Amino acid sequence: MKRVFYLLPLALFLVVAGYFAVQLLSGKDPNAIPSALLDRPAPEFALPALYEGAAGFSSADLKGGGPVVVNIFASWCVPCRAEHPILMRMAQDEGITLHGIAYKDKRDAAQGFIDELGNPYTRIGFDGDGRAAIDWGVYGVPETYVIDGQGMIRYKRVGPLSARHLRDDVLPLLEALRR
Repeated sequence: MKRVFYLLPLALFLVVAGYFAVQLLSGKDPNAIPSALLDRPAPEFALPALYEGAAGFSSADLKGGGPVVVNIFASWCVPCRAEHPILMRMAQDEGITLHGIAYKDKRDAAQGFIDELGNPYTRIGFDGDGRAAIDWGVYGVPETYVIDGQGMIRYKRVGPLSARHLRDDVLPLLEALRR
C-alpha cells in the first residue's frame, strides 16, 4: 500500500506532462483568441476619415465587393509599426484591398504614423474614442480581420501579422473567398 503512495506523485506528473505535450504538439496557435464574431456580419459602423477631404470608412464599404482585410492600428502601438511592412506588401505586391481603423489615437499622431511608414489602406476610419472598436470586439492593437464579399467576418488575428500568417492564413483564405 505504501508503494502506491510513492508512485502517486510520479503518476500525477506523467498525466500533467502528457497534457502539456499534447497541447504543444497540437499545432494550435497559443496566441489565437476565439472571436464570437467569426462567421457573423461585421458590426455596423460609420467612421470619419483620418485625413480631411478623404472618404470615411463604414460597414457599407465591406459589402457587395470581393473580400477585404480590415486592420486596426494606432501610432503608439509598437507591434503595429513592426507589422506595417507586411501590410504594405499585402497592398502593393498582393493587390489586397486593405482598410484601416485608427484606434484610440490622436488624429495628427495617426496621420504622422501613416505619412512616415506609407499608406497601404484604401480607406482609413478614425476611431479616436474607440467606440467602433468595442463593437468589433477589439482586445488590443494590432488586430486584423478578413471580411468576405457579403460583409461576414471570416478571420481574426490578434497581434501583429507576420509573413507566416500572411502565407499560411490570410492569402489562402482570400483565394478561397474569391472563388
